[in-house]
Amino acid sequence: MSHHPLTANSSIEQWLEHPEGGPLVRGLLAASGASEETLAPIKGLPLQQLVALSQGQLPQSVIDDLVLKANGGVMPEDDAEASGWQERVTPGRFDGRTIVVTGAASGIGRATASRIVREGGRVVAVDISAERLEEFAASAPEGRVVAVAADVTKQDDIDRVVAAAGGRIDGLANVAGVNDDFSPLAETSDAIWDRVIGINLTGVFKLTRAVLPGMVEAGRGSVVNVASEAGIRGNASGNAYTVSKHGVVGLTRSAAFMYGPQGIRVNAVAPGGVATGIPFPPHVSEAGQARLTPFQQQIPTIATAEQLAASITFLLSDDGVNINGAVLPSDGGWSVQ
Repeated sequence: MSHHPLTANSSIEQWLEHPEGGPLVRGLLAASGASEETLAPIKGLPLQQLVALSQGQLPQSVIDDLVLKANGGVMPEDDAEASGWQERVTPGRFDGRTIVVTGAASGIGRATASRIVREGGRVVAVDISAERLEEFAASAPEGRVVAVAADVTKQDDIDRVVAAAGGRIDGLANVAGVNDDFSPLAETSDAIWDRVIGINLTGVFKLTRAVLPGMVEAGRGSVVNVASEAGIRGNASGNAYTVSKHGVVGLTRSAAFMYGPQGIRVNAVAPGGVATGIPFPPHVSEAGQARLTPFQQQIPTIATAEQLAASITFLLSDDGVNINGAVLPSDGGWSVQ
């Protein structure tokens, strides 16, 4: 039984166990045709996270309304102790630094870019979605976010990203990525293969190749690539995605080895389940899904985008000094199962 008032940052589990909150959340589920079982993997997440996960289906006003109803019409103050993990910004950690972040319009990329800005950095924010990118740039202090709508698989777009940075790039976070359709190798189409390898691996290669000469000249730089649990195991996703993320791990280790002597650190973060709402292709392989599901159900916890941003910014920043060529699982312990 909770002794703290329920807020949007209270966990879903806290809501379900609360005498007023439980019926409210179950009512919301019933209205959307879902069941309590569907929330099992994300019970540890804040209720607020449902807005991001719903991809626009659940407006913020619904969550605000639940909080008011659970507290007799009063909006309570957030209680940090009651809400579990809280992001703690480190002021000045990126002062004077220019960091390129791909996939910056949503999910992990946006959370990473936002944190860098709040820690003093300037971000060159890259994404395929110009509209969402502009919205993010407009929410930041003036001049701190340079928005570049770009396709990381196209060399002309890569050149525009580097030009937009204005001659200085201190760090690069390669976050942009897409899912595959869970297909096993014999079922993988050329279209899925080309799209997933193109964005997840070739894009990382092209952009990293473009920023390295400037870093070598400066004698310093930090690159963080987003790999995945699928980059260190075979039972996390389909063929194309697994290959792409294993490729990212190889690219990370090779570049770390080659460029370490020039003062450049290249590391990777391997997320497990993350509540970003990243879409899957419309047709998911039945055979692949059937084979993968029992193993995906063993994921110990689903993380928020902000929790992944904490891992990424740690490695990007000088706090990651002496770490080079590492693949850091940020997966709640999934990799040790």
